[in-house]
Amino acid sequence: MLTEKPSGTPAPAARTAGAPVDLDSLVCYFEGRFVPMSEAKVSIMTHAFMYGTAVFEGIRAYWNAEEGQLYGLKIREHVERIRANCRMLLMEPVPSVDELSALIVETVRRNGFREDTYIRPSFYKSSRAIGVRLHHLEHQLYIVALPFGNYIETEHGVRIMSSSWRRNADEALPARGKIVGGYVNMAFQKSEAELNGFDEALVMTPDGHASEASAANLFVVRDGVLITPPVSDDILEGVTRRAIVELARDEGLAVEVRSIDRSELYIADEVFLCGTGVQVSPVIEIDHRKVGSGEVGPIGRQIRDRYFDAVRGRIPAYRHWLTPIYERD
Repeated sequence: MLTEKPSGTPAPAARTAGAPVDLDSLVCYFEGRFVPMSEAKVSIMTHAFMYGTAVFEGIRAYWNAEEGQLYGLKIREHVERIRANCRMLLMEPVPSVDELSALIVETVRRNGFREDTYIRPSFYKSSRAIGVRLHHLEHQLYIVALPFGNYIETEHGVRIMSSSWRRNADEALPARGKIVGGYVNMAFQKSEAELNGFDEALVMTPDGHASEASAANLFVVRDGVLITPPVSDDILEGVTRRAIVELARDEGLAVEVRSIDRSELYIADEVFLCGTGVQVSPVIEIDHRKVGSGEVGPIGRQIRDRYFDAVRGRIPAYRHWLTPIYERD
């Protein structure tokens, strides 16, 4: 599967930040080669296209203008998770953590981005075949990267609603894995929320506990303590969630991992979402009820500001989260 290795050639001319993106001209890694995205094509008979049999990661890279550096955020942790998810879908062999991390960095580097970037590696069942199954199918890898800003606007907080759609349970379709077909579940939730005038959906477990948002983990603040649902409540094992727990404890904040009742959200002091897409997004309203004062709370603001400084390389204590994309003399 791994055929073309990362090169040592100089980085290309930098893209102008904010310039219109010609997706076809961006460089991606596709089935063993670095090619323009215009050349990355699959057949409509591809198993992953027909049945959603693929896993993926969403990774961010953050531009630090003062240093002239783009920092990939927790690349190795994302790579470790996608490799674990590949095992769920009977995809073996796959590149090592070092090999795949290097391919991700090289894909971004070849595009010369000088702005915040989204990176999506995906392993997918590439056989052209009819029939629902996971076994006896070939798989391939692609990696795309493109400029990317905010998934949702978060400066003044977001409004969320309890979705009528439940999270898929682990015994049906594992939520802990980023399985492409499973994201149809999240699409139902997200569209329901947005078409009803909200920014995001709050998803419940079958027994009525708060699970997460359509594509983000959940934190609740009560009496200065951060509370987040356990993995057993059908949540994604979030890389950003782990980072927030680390950051919060470093700030002297207590963190509890336990189930959260729906009504507890209504009386919480603060609520915020976190994830690669939403980053850190304080919640100011749930189901037409104000959260706390109805404004971004002090702990959510503290976590958000600290997080954004960390991911741009401004806090030495969190440099271990970051991978520089561009080589420097």
